[in-house]
Amino acid sequence: MTAKTMDELVALCKRRGFIFQSGEIYGGLQGMYDYGPLGVELKNNLKRAWWNAMVYENDNIEGLDAAILSNPLVLKHSGHEDTFSDPMVDCKSCQARWRADLVEDSKCPACKSTDLTDPRPFNLMFKTSVGPVDDGKSFAYLRPETAQQIFTNFKNVVDSTAKSLPFGIAQIGKAFRNEITPRNFIFRVREFEQMELEFFVVPGTDEEWHNKWVKSRVNWWEDQGVPESSLELYEVPGDELAHYSKRTVDIMYKFPHGVEELEGIANRTDFDLGSHTKNQDELEISADVMPNKASNSKLAIQDIETKKWVVPYVIEPSAGVDRGILAILNESYEVQELDSGKERTVLHLKPHLSPIKAAVIPLKKNNEDLVKTASDLKKALQKLNLGRVVLENSGNIGKSYRRHDEIGTPLCITIDFDTLEDGSATIRDRDSMKQERVSLDLIPEYLTKVINS
Repeated sequence: MTAKTMDELVALCKRRGFIFQSGEIYGGLQGMYDYGPLGVELKNNLKRAWWNAMVYENDNIEGLDAAILSNPLVLKHSGHEDTFSDPMVDCKSCQARWRADLVEDSKCPACKSTDLTDPRPFNLMFKTSVGPVDDGKSFAYLRPETAQQIFTNFKNVVDSTAKSLPFGIAQIGKAFRNEITPRNFIFRVREFEQMELEFFVVPGTDEEWHNKWVKSRVNWWEDQGVPESSLELYEVPGDELAHYSKRTVDIMYKFPHGVEELEGIANRTDFDLGSHTKNQDELEISADVMPNKASNSKLAIQDIETKKWVVPYVIEPSAGVDRGILAILNESYEVQELDSGKERTVLHLKPHLSPIKAAVIPLKKNNEDLVKTASDLKKALQKLNLGRVVLENSGNIGKSYRRHDEIGTPLCITIDFDTLEDGSATIRDRDSMKQERVSLDLIPEYLTKVINS
């Protein structure tokens, strides 16, 4: 079913208003994309599905929405200032810059020259001045991940919610990485959005919880229309682990450009909370944790039974919203050959993710009675709060069906002259193309059942 090439998805996204190149009228900005009218709906639906699964369905998980600008001390003590970099090489012939891991056989990917510089570290964090004077001293970083603001708010959340272990803090938000070579459409970009959970557990139970979250996240992606057959679990080797990780399992997906990471589930141990905690000797935490003289907080929790302070271990499922969108679009994309010899492009999106839940279409756009009946039904369906419902007053049923197939609308509801006589409408299913007559007063229940299925 999936798209054969990335170009097919890029063309669909541009043509139907899912995703545009940012600043396109000025030549664009590499590694930056804007979500169009349909893209923003799909994106919000995916984020809503994640938030429901994480926060609303778990009584021991709370939400957070933290600032994007980060105090430099946060990223100093987290290790990002020293370790958050990629090796970079320059081509002396064409002046192109590349991540070293993209260079094969010591040849420039652009001009094939072997006249390259030696690899050198390139820090990926964006830096910006704070305040009216750019003196080089008052600055902040655009956060390279959403995790650190969760850790620095650990005490605030515990104090305000009285949580006990195990519990989690979830956040969806923008992050920024100054990628050397953005590539593959929205897969690797400089401004992106993360869906991240930090799940705090009692040390010693971390491996069990890690395995549970890996299984849970695979199941969740299946619920979004990404089957397990399209996923692979990759155990990150020890020499490739991030500086904070005891173990990381990546959920890999077969994107059009190859198999790459969709989501990572890491065991961050007590590294982060310990890095931001004072009086660490008193807390008897891991000796590997970086000392921090700048923080004035105990980012620990008191055991209810022993009364001892514990710095929890952290399991972190971290998924990219943009990569999720790309995987879902790829997985749902299909070009079908019809009996008539024509082709139709269809997105088999899960109904809860579809940008438009239903299109109400009057058979004849200039007929006042048909248009009014269709408009009244559209308003009634919109009040269900299931998502966006549109009135498609084009007057061309065939073209309307094809358009809504291509953007993934689950149902098209046609208001015709029989509707004025018997109070029923024709409902057409996107995937099967089957049609049935349903009474107008039963359509709200019908749509609710389809979207929540």
